[in-house]
Amino acid sequence: MHGPVIDAGGPPRLMVVVAHPDDETFACGSLLLHAAASGATTAVCCATRGEAGEPAPGSGVTREELPAVRERELRAAARLLRVSRVDVLDFVDSGMAGPAGPDTLAGAAFADVRDRVRECLEDFQPHVLVTVDATDGHRDHARIRDATLAAAQQARWRVARLYLHCLPQALMRRWLEHIAREHPTSQHLEADVPGTPEELITTVVDTGRHLAERERAIAAHASQVSPYDGLPADLRLAFLTAERLRRVVPAWNGGDRERDILAQVTSADAVDETA
Repeated sequence: MHGPVIDAGGPPRLMVVVAHPDDETFACGSLLLHAAASGATTAVCCATRGEAGEPAPGSGVTREELPAVRERELRAAARLLRVSRVDVLDFVDSGMAGPAGPDTLAGAAFADVRDRVRECLEDFQPHVLVTVDATDGHRDHARIRDATLAAAQQARWRVARLYLHCLPQALMRRWLEHIAREHPTSQHLEADVPGTPEELITTVVDTGRHLAERERAIAAHASQVSPYDGLPADLRLAFLTAERLRRVVPAWNGGDRERDILAQVTSADAVDETA
């Protein structure tokens, strides 16, 4: 990898680590926009090319074309989200179920996944690191979460803050109620209510001013059906105008919720153990 030259006196850096193309937008899109607007330099580390995704009806994308198409969509969306750098780690999308081969994200040796994330981390040297909390039950999301947490512990570059991006359980309950009305036979209704309990959410960032840009980035993933398509307007806005996170580093000791992930973060806050 050949990353940017790091300026010790420069702006703070944020890295988002995800499993599939579109996770950076469907999950963390407004957070990336907020960070860029706040003056941060941002990066996305994506583990797969989303090979196991289903092409959206009418997209005209074949299964064979899907990996290349989804990588192009990832990079196009990243530009719209004002992301400075995108790395794709070359693992294969594991899908939701079934055997996970040794080249897939869920089937690869955990140390291999951890080390690839660690390489990205040490190369970009973010002050703030974000990955998904994986409460949606997707095995690839759980693998990239665990690998990111492990990479942050072992990396020679020590981030100042580490967060898990959350889907609040209260919002997911409303989403399931909508699914039950519109799609009563959906497999989503067979599981427990996904998402993060409210009491575990430490940070809520108001990102409403970035909604239009977020919508354009969502549209860039034209090969995929957005999880926000068809939602009632109020529920769609509830998902897209705020980002909720759980702070892992430094450990959360209670108190009022944070309203930003970059507040008072400077280039002196992270530690380079190679220096």
